[in-house]
Amino acid sequence: MPSVPPTPPDPPTGPPADRAPARRVIVDPQGPVLVEGPVEVVMEDGTTVRSDRVVVAVCTCRRSGRYPWCDTSHRRRARPDKG
Repeated sequence: MPSVPPTPPDPPTGPPADRAPARRVIVDPQGPVLVEGPVEVVMEDGTTVRSDRVVVAVCTCRRSGRYPWCDTSHRRRARPDKG
C-alpha cells in the first residue's frame, strides 16, 4: 500500500498578533538585499553565519570581500547607460 504524505498544517488564522512577526526585506536593484535582523544565512556548504545588526545588508553581486554580507563592492561595477 503506498504511503500518503502528511497533510500540511493549516495556515495561521486570527489577528496578526497571534502570529510571529514578519521580517521586512527590502530589495534594492542597485545593491544588496536589506533584511531586518538578526539574520542567519545558510551558506552553500551548509555552514551558518549570523549577524545581530538591526538591519543587515546581504550581498547579491558576490563581489563582497565579506560575503554573504555586503561591503559595497557593487558600487565599483560599471552599469550600462539607460539613456
